[in-house]
Amino acid sequence: MPNVSGLLPVGIVVITAIVALFILAVVLLFYVSARYRFLSAAVSGSGDKSGGFLRYVKEDFTQAYKKYGQDVNTPARVSNAVSVKLPGLLLIERFLNNAVSLFVTLGLFGTFLGLSLSVSSLTELIGYSNTDQWLSVLDSVGTGLMSALSGMGVAFYTSLAGVACSIVLTLLRSVFSPQAQREKLETQVELWLDHNLAPTLPTERAKDDVQLVHQMIRALDSAAASMDRTLKQSTDEMKLTLSAAKEPLAEFSRTVEGFNEGVRDFSEFDYNLRGTVERLDVCIRDLVGVLRSASRGIERGGRQ
Repeated sequence: MPNVSGLLPVGIVVITAIVALFILAVVLLFYVSARYRFLSAAVSGSGDKSGGFLRYVKEDFTQAYKKYGQDVNTPARVSNAVSVKLPGLLLIERFLNNAVSLFVTLGLFGTFLGLSLSVSSLTELIGYSNTDQWLSVLDSVGTGLMSALSGMGVAFYTSLAGVACSIVLTLLRSVFSPQAQREKLETQVELWLDHNLAPTLPTERAKDDVQLVHQMIRALDSAAASMDRTLKQSTDEMKLTLSAAKEPLAEFSRTVEGFNEGVRDFSEFDYNLRGTVERLDVCIRDLVGVLRSASRGIERGGRQ
């Protein structure tokens, strides 16, 4: 007669493991949520009650801000601080994310294990019932069948327990959502660093900028002085050039004035020449008239 009494303890062990893991997941979920809320309250309040988390964030951000100024990557700094100072909370988050599928997997494991044992038991019962003394053991076969079917029922109970725990944990994670609370904490820390801490921190880049401005001012002063010297030198050279060209210009001016006087004399000569030519023309005309009159008188005298 096969032994099927081991089916029920297997199911109980699997269901107990699922329930124990579910209780652990719920406790860890409440712990993570409470821890993130406490850290958020510490960011908003005064003093460092976060177990060194805010102090680490402040020191890391201060060093980075002094080096990079406003170009510092605040979200990356905060994420790194969470990874360094809160690794336990991140580990619990990963466990909670995988707990839902873990419950279903354990439930299926119990189901398949129970079904395997039940099928094996049924196979032994069928083989045992084919013997010549089957009438004498009929009652034992019936009892074995009932035990096998009971084992199958227990096997399916493990899947039901796993699915039920998965559903409840999914609902609890949707309500409390450790990931959302962590993101809220990171956002609060980023705002605190950018708006409260950063304005109070001096930066090496600011010092470098001041030095650069001073260097630019000195360079501009030097360029202005050099330009002033160049302009002064050019002005002096131009004065010397003008002084050297003053005498030739005066000579040229006198030449031009002499030329102008010559032009005026030539104009007067031209004017006088025109008057003389006009008077000569009048005299010639008068002479021509006299000659014509004399010629006509001579012609008349010749006819007489």
